[in-house]
Amino acid sequence: MAEGLSSLDAALGLLRVLSQQGGPVGLSEIARAADMPASKAHRYLASFIAAGLVSQAGRSGKYDLGPEAVALGVAGMARMELVNRTADALPEVVEATGLTALLSVWGNTGVTVVRWERAPSFVVTTLGLGTVMPLTRSASGRAFLAWAPEAVIAARLAEEGGDGEGLREAVRAAGYAAVSGELIPGLAAIAAPVLDWQGEIEAAVTLYGTDPAICAPGSAEVAALKAFCARMSATHP
Repeated sequence: MAEGLSSLDAALGLLRVLSQQGGPVGLSEIARAADMPASKAHRYLASFIAAGLVSQAGRSGKYDLGPEAVALGVAGMARMELVNRTADALPEVVEATGLTALLSVWGNTGVTVVRWERAPSFVVTTLGLGTVMPLTRSASGRAFLAWAPEAVIAARLAEEGGDGEGLREAVRAAGYAAVSGELIPGLAAIAAPVLDWQGEIEAAVTLYGTDPAICAPGSAEVAALKAFCARMSATHP
C-alpha cells in the first residue's frame, strides 16, 4: 500500500511539474525539474500519454499537457465557479425566504456543509461548517441521492443500509427534497440541487426553519429555492 501511494505521489508530482512549464519541454528538463531519473520519468510519461493526460510532439519529441488534462482543468474550474457563485449569492435566497441557508458539496466523507448564511430569525442547531449530512435522512443528502451519479454515492448509501431507489425517484419528480424532524426534531428543511452541464449535482442549497409548512410542494419557500438553484445551475440559459 505504501509503495503504491509513493508511486502515485511521484507520478502526480511529475504531472504537476509539466503543468508549470510555459510550453512543451523535453524529457531531460522534466526529469530534472521533478528530481527523478529520466528513465523513470519516461515510464510515467508513457502512461500519461496512454491516458490522454500528456501529449508528445512527433518531430521534437517534447511533452505537453494532453486533452484529458485540459478537460479535467476546465471541469474543475467550472465546478469551482458554480460553487463559489452560489455561495456568494446565498444572501439573496435568505432575504427572499427569511430562512437560514446551507451550502453543501460532496466531500471525502459524504455530503459536507461548506457555507451557511444566517437568517434574522436564526435557529440554533448542531449543524455547522464541516457537518456531514446523511444521504437518506437529511434534505441536503437527499438532493445528492437524487442527482449525484450512483457510483459516487453507492458506498455511502451502503453504509447507511439502504438502496434509496424509491426516495431518489420521488425527490427527482418533485424537483426538491424535504425533511421535517427526521434529522433534528422540530427542524424542517428543504433542499434543491445546483446542477452542472450534464445535469449532475455540484452543490445543494438547503433552507431550514421550524415551520413544517415550508416543506409543502406549493409553498413560497420551495418556489423561491427551486428558482434560485435553477438560476445558479450551469444548465440555466
